[in-house]
Amino acid sequence: MIAAVSGEILSRRPDHVVVDAGGVGYRLAVSTETLRLVPPTGQHVFLHAHLISRDDSLALYGFATEDERELFLSLISVSGVGPKVALAALSGGPVGELLRAIASGDAKRFQAVPGIGKRTAERILVELREKVSGQLEENVLRDATASVGPREEAREGLLGLGYTPVEAERLLDSADGISAEELVASALRQGRQDHAAA
Repeated sequence: MIAAVSGEILSRRPDHVVVDAGGVGYRLAVSTETLRLVPPTGQHVFLHAHLISRDDSLALYGFATEDERELFLSLISVSGVGPKVALAALSGGPVGELLRAIASGDAKRFQAVPGIGKRTAERILVELREKVSGQLEENVLRDATASVGPREEAREGLLGLGYTPVEAERLLDSADGISAEELVASALRQGRQDHAAA
């Protein structure tokens, strides 16, 4: 089972990325939420992954966070929700928002997803509500114990891109910006300059 892929981005498309990991190009289908966090071609990325094997194909799916992969696995466990529909659902917003929509019984949020009708949306809510409530509690506890400021968000972003904690801290020490996005962009520019100078 392929659980993660780390390497250089070879190509970036609206529905997938290709990552060179050890000389092999892995094509990973991704949600738009994950794609937003994938750096430009030529840069390093780390993605959590899930491989689905069928008689006629092997399909690899990539996720920026473990939470997104867990929600994907939960969605495809629901009858009538395949991997493509699950990815479309994940493209509908951040994982936290989708978990809250399930917990609060917001069927319309899922009916807006192509491929999900009223019945399937209701099935998602019924089958996943209890499981999601536990996940939400874990997330709230995790968020409560961590001070979530722009620097912490930027650090998490860099870790998600495959940097080690030490590298992320070093890059952030020389980064400029107020928002997490500005800090990450500045840190990545600094990382490229350091790499070029080496």
